[in-house]
Amino acid sequence: MKKNLSIAIDGPSGSGKSTTARLVAQKLGYTYVDTGAMYRAITLHVLNHDVPIKDKSKVVQAAAEVQIQFTRTGQRLEVLLDGKNVTDAIREPRIDKAVGLVSEIPGVRAILVNLQRSLAEEGGIVMEGRDIGTRVLPKADLKFYMDADLDTRAKRRQEQLESQGIDVEYDSVKQELKTRDKRDSEREESPLRPAEDAVRIDTTHLSIEEQVDFIVERVRQYDLQEVTST
Repeated sequence: MKKNLSIAIDGPSGSGKSTTARLVAQKLGYTYVDTGAMYRAITLHVLNHDVPIKDKSKVVQAAAEVQIQFTRTGQRLEVLLDGKNVTDAIREPRIDKAVGLVSEIPGVRAILVNLQRSLAEEGGIVMEGRDIGTRVLPKADLKFYMDADLDTRAKRRQEQLESQGIDVEYDSVKQELKTRDKRDSEREESPLRPAEDAVRIDTTHLSIEEQVDFIVERVRQYDLQEVTST
């Protein structure tokens, strides 16, 4: 199997894209990039340093000054913000409430899109987020858009938080997702939507294993087509 394909996976929170993308990358021996974690890391920095989110210029300045890195510890992908492990901190409810406001700032997106594209230059990458197939990697070899009904996504998100020791009401999680969906899909800068050439996957009734197998099989079919056409 070739090692230079670029794979874009988009979708809303709770669709299963993060876990699926990570496992797909693992199976293929590719690099996994969680772009959402980048926006969350910047949001964490902004909140921790009392940067007013409504002051876009200051938020952009903060985004330009921080360093975001990924490192792997066993099967776990760790997110480092200025050298500090923030993997769990960026998943806290307070980040959920603020990340949409930070991520819709054009200057912030410009900084991170440049970083994301640089990570994908040599291929062999599975990158997931909300605008990968439409803006970050519009020429990706394969694009997927994952989604599920709101109730299923809210339940998944609640279970994720509970696994981190964070108790939150289901209705609160559902409302937060609904608000984030609306903000992401209606923002002027890189709105959340499927790329025209993306394969759409409804994960409502699919297990993680089924999602991973579906994408890996598509990658293998793509490889076979490339081989027979050359």
